[in-house]
Amino acid sequence: MRMIVRGARLLHTSGLSEPSGLSDVEVGEDGRIARVIPYDDQKEPPATGILIEAHGGLLTAPFVEPHIHLDTALTAGEPRPNTSGTLWEGIACWSERKRTLTREDVIARATEVLRWQAAHGVLHVRTHCDVTDPSLTALDALLEVRDRVRDVMNLQIVAFPQEGIVSFPDGEALLREAVARGADVVGAIPHFEDTREDGVASLRTAFALAEEHGLRVDAHCDEIDDEQSRFVEVLATLALRSGLRERATASHTTAMGSYNGAYSFKLQRLLSRSGINLVANPFANLNLQGRFDAYPKRRGLTQVREMLAAGVNVAFGHDDVMDPWNALGTANPLQTALVGLYAAQLTGADDIPVAFSMVTDRAARVLGLDADEYGITAGAPASFVLLPAPSPEEALRRQVRPRYVVSRGSVLAETPPAPTRLSWPGEPPSDVDFARRLR
Repeated sequence: MRMIVRGARLLHTSGLSEPSGLSDVEVGEDGRIARVIPYDDQKEPPATGILIEAHGGLLTAPFVEPHIHLDTALTAGEPRPNTSGTLWEGIACWSERKRTLTREDVIARATEVLRWQAAHGVLHVRTHCDVTDPSLTALDALLEVRDRVRDVMNLQIVAFPQEGIVSFPDGEALLREAVARGADVVGAIPHFEDTREDGVASLRTAFALAEEHGLRVDAHCDEIDDEQSRFVEVLATLALRSGLRERATASHTTAMGSYNGAYSFKLQRLLSRSGINLVANPFANLNLQGRFDAYPKRRGLTQVREMLAAGVNVAFGHDDVMDPWNALGTANPLQTALVGLYAAQLTGADDIPVAFSMVTDRAARVLGLDADEYGITAGAPASFVLLPAPSPEEALRRQVRPRYVVSRGSVLAETPPAPTRLSWPGEPPSDVDFARRLR
């Protein structure tokens, strides 16, 4: 064996496999999981290979980032800050910043954020890349980054027309060129187009291009508080009638937070039938939406709970990391899930594990990862994360950092325990135990 993880609580897509039991995971020399067996504390550990003692920690498939912008990351304040905090000023700031892009600039920033993600246990990433740039500088740089990291991380690139397909000069030609150069997914932004007709045409263009090249679609869709923005119904209908179905994703859909009950009921049925995915981005959605409201002030998140109940696959994405739309961020999926569960009120006992799945297996479904690529099972790649917590609930509550991140059988990241020493009145100095419960 190349590696053995002993005494772990396994988290499969259906939940904890043995809530009261522990397992060993053996990794072969090929970098794949050889077998998963019950843990025996009387059995001697192997004398060769890498031994990881899990001590009852949670072993899960890697975190998955279904929506981020690596081309814009780490550009907050350049060339100027977004003083209004709106989506629209953010786009204007980025439009100015992208004129100064260089290959080295994009590669350095994107790689830095990928390093952060790897340390957090993210090994599958879908990044959107602005292709409304005649030189396609950022796209070419990210294609190079994709090749550089392919041995440890899976990076999908969305050809994202930030300023439109129909309404931007040569928008369709640039989108086609981005696909020809190697983009994995076709994007769109229908609500940003000049008219509703332009928005519908942009989605038709994106779907036709995806069908032509056998690609997926992931559109920024209805990222606005306008209750009349209803492009998600167009996207879902195109996905249903084209047969792309689960290969299509609607990201953001924040206008859904303003839809009336009757239309929402109709929409739930359509989205469920279509098979599409939804990606909510709690940081950006809470920060950018409602900026034009007085009070009550809308917070802009899509109908997460309702769509989950309708059987629609919903995932959470981090979206922006220190850029014109979000000046903060560490690309940590556990932060994304925690903010998302509070924003969507997924705080019931049965809800919290669902929020965890929205940055793991539900996000994996958005990227189209199958059992041969994702999961804790014999034959799958030995890519997983060991968390110093016994359950998803505890991992989210304490916002733990991964003890180990393993990619294809090799340790990619390791975070040693860092106890906090406290001198409390009337007690000798001791470590603070955030996992301790008094009842």
